[in-house]
Amino acid sequence: MPLCVHPGRTGNIVGMKIALAQIAPVFLDRAATIAKIADWVASAADAGCALVCFGEAIAPGYPFWLSRLHGASFNNPQLKRWHAAYVHAAVCIEEGHLQPVCAAAKRRNIAVVVGIIERPHDRGGHSLFCSRVFIGADGQILSVHRKLMPTYEERLAWGAGDGAGLCVHRVGPFTVGALNCWENWMPLARAALYAQGEDLHVMIWPGSANLTRDLTRFVALESRSFVASVGAILRESDLPAHLPDRDALCHKGELIYNGGSCIAGPDGSWIVEPQSGGEHLLTATLDIHRVLEERQNFDAAGHYSRPDVLRLAVDRRRHRAADLND
Repeated sequence: MPLCVHPGRTGNIVGMKIALAQIAPVFLDRAATIAKIADWVASAADAGCALVCFGEAIAPGYPFWLSRLHGASFNNPQLKRWHAAYVHAAVCIEEGHLQPVCAAAKRRNIAVVVGIIERPHDRGGHSLFCSRVFIGADGQILSVHRKLMPTYEERLAWGAGDGAGLCVHRVGPFTVGALNCWENWMPLARAALYAQGEDLHVMIWPGSANLTRDLTRFVALESRSFVASVGAILRESDLPAHLPDRDALCHKGELIYNGGSCIAGPDGSWIVEPQSGGEHLLTATLDIHRVLEERQNFDAAGHYSRPDVLRLAVDRRRHRAADLND
């Protein structure tokens, strides 16, 4: 059973309860990981949540081997085998791989933000993209956003995304947007969501308190929004025994990714401080009035913007390998 952490709050609350599912993947096993995600969606619904969020690349896992097996070694047969296994385990939305999660969302009336490694048909079906998927409480996939720029060694496994999915969705009283990992450091990507009325920002991460601790509070202060950061965890014990090169990847008992999931309020204060080390269902009830209070003196896309001086153009078209007109 997941461990639930409930921060205390007193006073009148006009808002909704959300959950961060800090879990480990069933590493490189797409079907088992998706089934696990569906189970945690149900657990979040049981806890009374309207939204549940999962980490970056949770299905089928983050390519941590790249930093440990000299991933830039060109034409390396070992790395080619790893990549082929990764492609084989990746998520193809067009083939219905996410249907168990969609069905759980619909059955339990809860929205879901989840990070996947996507293998899309519209880019030929053999390249990978780090994607954020937003599933509505009706079980429909509302948007898929492919990470604009993979970070550092990620570029050895993932392609660069596009602006499709740089959008927000209404969940209860909140307008929710979400970005992948270091996209959250990109000022213009954040500004594109602010401009659409975002007041609950979700950051999805592979799993590290070092990544979430500072940026979560900063973006909350900048946007005067609630910011929820959710990271995965990965332990040496989560790696299957049959994994090639397993002993070279990590040492016994190692915590490879430690989670770091947390929630900050629109004044930058902690609602849930970064949680590390285990699988948790972190929940909090967010009060929309706190956003309105903090935007009294600063609203990045409202009275404190100057569109007559500074303007942002966003291309939200999906870039495909070919437009086939028969």
